[in-house]
Amino acid sequence: MNKNFVWKSLKKLANLNFSLVILSMIAFFCVLGSILEQDRSIFYYKLNYPTFYVFIMFLGLDHIFRTWWFIFVLIIFIFSLLVCTFSTQLPSLKNARRWKFLYNKNVFNKNQYIFQNNSNSQYFVSNIVYSLIRLNFFVFYRNSALYSYKGLYGRIAPIFVHFSIAAILLGSVCSFLFSFVVQEIVPKGEIFHLKNVIHSGFYSHLPSNIIFNVNDFFIDYNFNGSIRQFFTSLSISSNNHQVLSNKIISVNKPLRFFPITLYQTDWKIDGLRITLGTNSHFIQKKFVKTHINGKSCWLSNLVINNENNLFFVLFNLDNKLLLCNINGMILQEVSLKEKFYINNTCFIVQDIITSTGLQAKIDPGIFLVYFGFFVMMLSTFISYMSYSQIWIYYSFGSLNFLGSTNRASLFFERDIVYLNQIYSYYLYYFFKQAIKINSILA
Repeated sequence: MNKNFVWKSLKKLANLNFSLVILSMIAFFCVLGSILEQDRSIFYYKLNYPTFYVFIMFLGLDHIFRTWWFIFVLIIFIFSLLVCTFSTQLPSLKNARRWKFLYNKNVFNKNQYIFQNNSNSQYFVSNIVYSLIRLNFFVFYRNSALYSYKGLYGRIAPIFVHFSIAAILLGSVCSFLFSFVVQEIVPKGEIFHLKNVIHSGFYSHLPSNIIFNVNDFFIDYNFNGSIRQFFTSLSISSNNHQVLSNKIISVNKPLRFFPITLYQTDWKIDGLRITLGTNSHFIQKKFVKTHINGKSCWLSNLVINNENNLFFVLFNLDNKLLLCNINGMILQEVSLKEKFYINNTCFIVQDIITSTGLQAKIDPGIFLVYFGFFVMMLSTFISYMSYSQIWIYYSFGSLNFLGSTNRASLFFERDIVYLNQIYSYYLYYFFKQAIKINSILA
């Protein structure tokens, strides 16, 4: 009794009107989340929405897609799809596979295909079976009646659509609960742990037993000086310094180390490391990004005395450093590891300090989302297959034909024409063979 009550209650979720209301709510929330800026500070909403910012913060409209009520609506819609699948679609598919023999054409409505073949051949069964098989129909025979169908896969498409939507929504829920996103700016040659969290789910956790190392960073330039691509050599190690994975990553070519994916997102030039004199004393000078004649460049100053400053100018990592005075006059071009002298003091630019921008992401729901979209695309192609049925029964010396299809009526009419032609050919061949046998016996 309780089981039937629960099932009847769940079946109410499969109501079409209820599903449309839930789907409309999801669409409205998605539109609202697209219009209203997400994940901004409270000061941003106070400044741009002074009248409604309290309402926005109270309902969580600043992060709609991560609120409990949006997740709850998604779960209700998932249950609605699954209940509809198990209570309606699967029984309909099972019913489509059943034999449905007919012996009277009056059971059909006026929209079906009907014709008669006034043949008194007692061997019509084998001929019509061969004809239907030639057209890829599944054929069943009982008591002088035939039932055949093809395109049953077209009836599976709605089930695939329901499961694909449920998989996409379920993947979104898993991403909300278990995913996290971390962004780091790491200098070349440094090691780091994941700590600068941008977003994290309620049940997500950062891996603390692995270490990341930026081995190198370099940029590939075009002939005109524009950036073609930038690369980072990364390695992942365990706490005992055993290397687990390493790869040179670039934009759209991340490092995947289950379950973490590391993306190349940004880069910057931080400064210079300079050796002063012969005692190998290091000094580091910060670079400041600016523009000269519309071109991006980096400047760093070197104080000589109270009245004299020199500037290092760098346009890209492939070019030499320009050493300029305070008036902008170029004094010298300097390469890495090259000695140069200022007031009889030796200087060597040992390295240009660069940093790489990395994004680390764990998203266990992404597989479900991709799988759901794949199944949805597959079901779209399957849905174009027509489900066609044919009934043929022998009555009073004639073949009575009835046909039905759910789509592509012109193709089904073509199949009927082919069926008639193939059957006529088999019938003609049978009579021809029968006449030949009779002539031999005579």
